[in-house]
Amino acid sequence: MASKEQRHRAIQEIISRESISTQAQLVERLRKMNFDVTQATVSRDISELRLVRVPLGRGKHKYALAHLELSEDVMDELRRIFPTFVRDVDRGENIVVLKVSEGHASGIALLIDRLRRDDIVGTIAGEDSILVVGRTVQAAEALQEEFEALLT
Repeated sequence: MASKEQRHRAIQEIISRESISTQAQLVERLRKMNFDVTQATVSRDISELRLVRVPLGRGKHKYALAHLELSEDVMDELRRIFPTFVRDVDRGENIVVLKVSEGHASGIALLIDRLRRDDIVGTIAGEDSILVVGRTVQAAEALQEEFEALLT
C-alpha cells in the first residue's frame, strides 16, 4: 500500500503536468497509477496540500499548487483576478462579504489569507461567498474600500 507522502507526491506531479479541474478526475488519475483512493481522501489531500483552483477563463479552472508567498505577489494576483471573479463587496460591522463566481471562493480566500495582515483575523469561503473578518469595524471599512478599488 502506498503511503500518504507517495500519494501527495503523485498528486503534485499530476497537477503540474495535466489540467485537472475536478476531484473525480484526480481520483481517476490516481487509480490509474494504482493508488486506492476515494473522493473523500482526495478532498483531504487537496486541503492538506493547499491546492488552489486557478481560473483558466471561460468558466474553466484547474487545480494548482499555491506558489505565492510574498505579499506583493499576492496583491498582484488579487488585482488580476478580482475584476473577473468578484461580483460584489458588502460589509456588516467588522465582516466584509465578497460575492464571487461559483467555485472560486476558496482560491481567492487563500490569497487573502496569504496576505498575512494584522487587520484581517481570517476568512471563511463557501462556493460563491467569502467572509473576511476584520479585526475592528474600522479595519473592515478600510478593507471594503480596498476590495472595491480592486474591482475596477
